[in-house]
Amino acid sequence: MDKGKIEITYIIHSDDSSLNNSDKELVVKSRETTSEAYAPYSSFRVSAVARMENGALFHGTNQENASFPAGICAERVLLAVVSSVCPNYLIETIAISYASNLVKDDYPLAPCGICRQSLIEYEARYTKRVRLLLTGRKGLIYEINSVSDILPFGFRPDNLIG
Repeated sequence: MDKGKIEITYIIHSDDSSLNNSDKELVVKSRETTSEAYAPYSSFRVSAVARMENGALFHGTNQENASFPAGICAERVLLAVVSSVCPNYLIETIAISYASNLVKDDYPLAPCGICRQSLIEYEARYTKRVRLLLTGRKGLIYEINSVSDILPFGFRPDNLIG
């Protein structure tokens, strides 16, 4: 019997003061744009902001729906925007933040499983890693080198090719 081991290394910033200017801009914008989310049922507002390789910024926010399966997370809204508006430019970094009046929101959270899988598909589609900056309304920021780090056994397009 063999054993495998998975480890990831990520950087923990105590706040945004140690980030470079472009990453700080992403984090600030992700925190600000949580207010644009439509989350009347959960009051859990999420924003994802992408910096493209050409320097442009795009964002998406979660959009809830009374028919709960019909809602969509901020990360997937962002990927739809980017793929529709500028499909010829790649995402370099995504900052994801959230705000809530019901739960503590001063620490980083990672994307849900469906969003991780969608982000893996984006990395595979363009064969380029996407950095993540995860944060709450304030405080700690996790800097993750690649989406693949947070979904190590992600299902990839090449799994379908015989």
